[in-house]
Amino acid sequence: MDETIQIDSRTYVLTSSSRVDNRTRVLKRGDTFAVYDWNGEIGKVGSGSLGLYHLGTRHLAQWEITVEDRRPMPLNSTIREDNSVLLVDQTTPDILVDEKTKLSKGTIHLRRELAVQNGQMIEDLTVTNYADQAVELDLAYVFDADYKDIFEVRGMVRAETGKQFPHQISENEVHLSYCGLDDVRRETKIHFSEKVDELTEVKALFTIKVEAQQQFKLTSTIDCISDQAFEGELQALKCDTPLDSAEITTDNEQFNDWLERSMADLRMLTTFTQHGPYPYAGVPWYATPFGRDAIITALQTLWIQPELSKGVLNFLAATQATHFDDVNEAQPGKIIHELREGEMATLGEIPFRRYYGTVDATPLFVVLAGRYFLRTQDLPFIQSIWPNILNALEWVEKHGDCDGDGFVEYARSTEKGLLQQGWKDSWNSIFHEDGSDAKAPIALSEVQAYVYEAYEMAEHLAKAQGYLDMANVWEIKRFKLKEAFNEKFWDEELGTYVLALDGDKKPCRVKSSNAGHALYSGIATPERAAKLAESLTSVKAFNGWGLRTIYHGEARYNPMSYHNGSVWPHDTAMAAYGLARYGYKDEANLFMTGLYDASNFWELSRLPELFCGFTRLQGQGPTNYPVACIPQAWAAGCVYMFLQAVLGIEFSVEQPIVFRKPKLPPYINRLRISNLKYGSSQFDLVLRRRGSDVALHAENKTGNIDIVVLV
Repeated sequence: MDETIQIDSRTYVLTSSSRVDNRTRVLKRGDTFAVYDWNGEIGKVGSGSLGLYHLGTRHLAQWEITVEDRRPMPLNSTIREDNSVLLVDQTTPDILVDEKTKLSKGTIHLRRELAVQNGQMIEDLTVTNYADQAVELDLAYVFDADYKDIFEVRGMVRAETGKQFPHQISENEVHLSYCGLDDVRRETKIHFSEKVDELTEVKALFTIKVEAQQQFKLTSTIDCISDQAFEGELQALKCDTPLDSAEITTDNEQFNDWLERSMADLRMLTTFTQHGPYPYAGVPWYATPFGRDAIITALQTLWIQPELSKGVLNFLAATQATHFDDVNEAQPGKIIHELREGEMATLGEIPFRRYYGTVDATPLFVVLAGRYFLRTQDLPFIQSIWPNILNALEWVEKHGDCDGDGFVEYARSTEKGLLQQGWKDSWNSIFHEDGSDAKAPIALSEVQAYVYEAYEMAEHLAKAQGYLDMANVWEIKRFKLKEAFNEKFWDEELGTYVLALDGDKKPCRVKSSNAGHALYSGIATPERAAKLAESLTSVKAFNGWGLRTIYHGEARYNPMSYHNGSVWPHDTAMAAYGLARYGYKDEANLFMTGLYDASNFWELSRLPELFCGFTRLQGQGPTNYPVACIPQAWAAGCVYMFLQAVLGIEFSVEQPIVFRKPKLPPYINRLRISNLKYGSSQFDLVLRRRGSDVALHAENKTGNIDIVVLV
């Protein structure tokens, strides 16, 4: 089939054509986000995710501008550094009347400024006439709303939907509305600041006259209205304040771009709830609270902004399961996988309204609690969630270990739930060396590593509260698990830990990135850490940009898959942290350098959720994964975990802040950390690379906390 259609003098590109520009722009605030095309429009051509969304529903499925029935030509499109506003510059093409040029291209300039608030989108349009005479133009906005649930947008087909009502039109406003099968009325109110010459159900037409060298201005406001009832923790607060965070700058401007964009994305994705700040996982598909994602994002950024970790812990404590519910896969003490608002979640067409089908979020909750305490010494807060921590640990031992073998396993309790419940949750992500499926219940290697560190953190927290007998219990459990793990999961022939043990305790002898998480938690022995460092940095694992989820050559390896050969930035960062933990700083720098290089190929220096695992080639950038979320919280947070790893930043009760054998890559000679806080103390730190060594100098120090550098 031809990708273009010729009608008279015009050529149209089919929406299925590869010629369509699928670059998107994203804005988010609270429970509202918008996905635009590169021109700041929501159109029928391009990415199917385009739209204005509120609480899991698309409230605007079309928002396009025309001048004299022609689409303006793009000039420039950019997002402000703080992700607050999308700025678009356009001009008109040649506009013809009776085959004669009425207006030459480049004469009219359109400046579009789009912003999103919680429940609202605003566009400020400025039309400037650079001609030497006045011009009269027809300018129009074309709009539509389909009220699709986000899962419908992703491709799920519903047998029945609700009812859309006739549009209500007034002088300069139009109301679009829909009543779902959940009996919730959802509305979109479009208001124009200027009188509309012709307003219909799908179009607002303005006949404007702009004098020479003068401007016409128009503000459009789109309000998303819903009368759905909230479960308190799910509704974003209308007001929020930026998190207090340390600032990092280097003498490498490109690296600074990566840092600045990452922090801006984290701030955009962070929603302020009644329990504190919480990072939503990613846009567009995961713009909602996820347990695992938020915990890992908090761990990545804990050393620079501990307030985010506190918000995550408080939120997850408030939503921790208290009873059994097979439909939602809830068990007492379990931490959520995800929470959803939206028609399909409310009706139970998907199980994710309050869904607990994850095996790793619960031990990771304890890990985050322990690391938060070591970072802040905030014992009163830990005491406030101590019952939740104990409940999580009880789940690990009582319900997580379903067969009593000392390992934590999973098996779904509902057909609607996730088949695989680790972070690699694609249905085909856990398998044997011959490519056959692993049968449940499945014990993932990285989950045992998380449980090991959960025991370690529980030991610290119990000691801090004077519960010494309890601390001894956790210590014994930790060492027992480490011994059993290294006996059952290590494969000497493979030179790595196996992917998992299946329901028959048969090892899934597959080389994967999961082994890097064993280094992250500290469950690996030093001897095996050395072999893992060699394995993880091999050409079959490291593709030049990052760490493949499954090694090249393994069964089911596919560099274009979601979890079986792709590269995930957060996964690479966790492995790098683990390598540095065991002293392999050069290897950790190798991983950081790969993703730093990759960031330079993505627009705005923004790393996506994942990308394809093809081997890096000279002169070529990484290969996109077509439907990856961008931005994604734990992709944005990975640069901070990398820096913590290579600088060797540690926190403990005995010695609050330690830089253990800090190293910097060759492309960074100077790094400054401003406003690093610990309790009432505050520091500005400057690190300078001198050959293979790094010198540290403290500036503007307040308080009595000393910083220790171990070389």
